Amino acid sequence: MAFVVPAEIGHAPYGVPVLEYLAAHFERVQVIAVQQKLFPELSEDCWLLYAEGFGGHTDQFLLSPVTRFTYMARPPRFGVPVSVGEWRRWNCRLRAFLLSPEVRALYEELAGDPSCARLRDIASVGIGYVTGANDFFHLRPSEAEARGIPPGLLHVSVRNGKLLRGRAVTRSQVASWFREDAPVLLLRIKPGEDLPSSIHEYLDSPEGHEARASYKCRHRDPWYVVPDVCVPDGFLSYMSGNGPLLVANAAGCVGTNSVHVLKLAGSMSMSALQRAWARLSTLLSCEIEGHPLGGGMLKLEPREAGRILLCRHDTRSRYEKDLVRRGVDTMRHWRHYG
Repeated sequence: MAFVVPAEIGHAPYGVPVLEYLAAHFERVQVIAVQQKLFPELSEDCWLLYAEGFGGHTDQFLLSPVTRFTYMARPPRFGVPVSVGEWRRWNCRLRAFLLSPEVRALYEELAGDPSCARLRDIASVGIGYVTGANDFFHLRPSEAEARGIPPGLLHVSVRNGKLLRGRAVTRSQVASWFREDAPVLLLRIKPGEDLPSSIHEYLDSPEGHEARASYKCRHRDPWYVVPDVCVPDGFLSYMSGNGPLLVANAAGCVGTNSVHVLKLAGSMSMSALQRAWARLSTLLSCEIEGHPLGGGMLKLEPREAGRILLCRHDTRSRYEKDLVRRGVDTMRHWRHYG
């Protein structure tokens, strides 16, 4: 049996039951990872999946990385044998085995170091709020003033990852958004709150009637109360090229689901977390725990972000630093970045 499959089979949760089934029903299961695009006009990377010996079973996969696809009478005999147990230990991700054994061994060593921790042990990571009608619930300062919206019902929001710059979202940055008259003011109404006439007028406006008809709004009661709004300790960009940004929330903003919101558990300060985040080993962990999105982008889902490895100290030798750099370069090469 042979298929052209999305490269997501190397990391996506929905690829796991496919590989589990094949290992339980075929004597040989092989994945040919093709670095150069099989279909250059598409953003989707594609790999090849091969299985033979139906009715049997296997306790390993063979991962065969190739630079480009060329015609071959049979699948390549070379590759990296990956036991099913080892695959499971790496979160059921074949993509990690594109790295050299030396890089993987170093990463596992760091993961077992008591001075290192996963981000989920330091902070909770989740998506920001979902309004269901962004244009209605986010106002420009000039619009809020013209409509007489009370400042107490407005909260400054980080609308997307492009607003994340430097080490923190500061009050001076927020002031620049106001000068630009950007639509960054979230209409934040709490359940059961008494509303002034200006709010009732806005809710009953044509824009309000259009918003309440949207899927999210018409399935919540009351429709104008946006749930899951919080003021986090920091923000994390979830799509990036060079690597995700971790930015402190010095201005007390809220954040939409276009960024991840991060709340510290108390075992590490934001400044200490940011120092750990800046280390090269963390960048390697982002590449391993995240996944390519297409167009050279790296994406981090909240669960993936929680697995990111944070080391309180940098790698111990030049050799280890070189290994980490090679690992980062390898993963970036496979996601077509740079």
